[in-house]
Amino acid sequence: MKIMASLPAHKKIILVGHAFGGLAISKAMETFPEKISAAVFLSLVQLSMQPPSLLRSKVLGNYHLSVEDLALATTLVRLFYLYRAEDVSKEIVLSSKRYGFVRRAFIVAAENKALTKEFSELMIEKNPPDEVKEIEGSDQDV
Repeated sequence: MKIMASLPAHKKIILVGHAFGGLAISKAMETFPEKISAAVFLSLVQLSMQPPSLLRSKVLGNYHLSVEDLALATTLVRLFYLYRAEDVSKEIVLSSKRYGFVRRAFIVAAENKALTKEFSELMIEKNPPDEVKEIEGSDQDV
């Protein structure tokens, strides 16, 4: 957020986020809408102006790893959370006046197993962006 705050008032940027970067983009949109030309949600979590109560169960429960892959991943990856799941609705409160002011595009990765097409469609339905595109044959790594 420091970079956003440091931008000159006459400069506008395009934010692009991937995976859970949607949380940071949403926070920036709410805090600095006048500095953002557009926000692109690329195969990621797009919050709505309603509390994201389904966030953890719907997204994290969808990726299907083998037992071996899961064991390896949990030993090699150090998890870093921007916000604890229970704090998201307290820390990132969105309004139609600020967050809703910024143009949004949502890009669906058709073969994404972590954020399924069905879940992407649910997010799009709950919070319709200005534009939706789908990349056929792409997965979480687009």
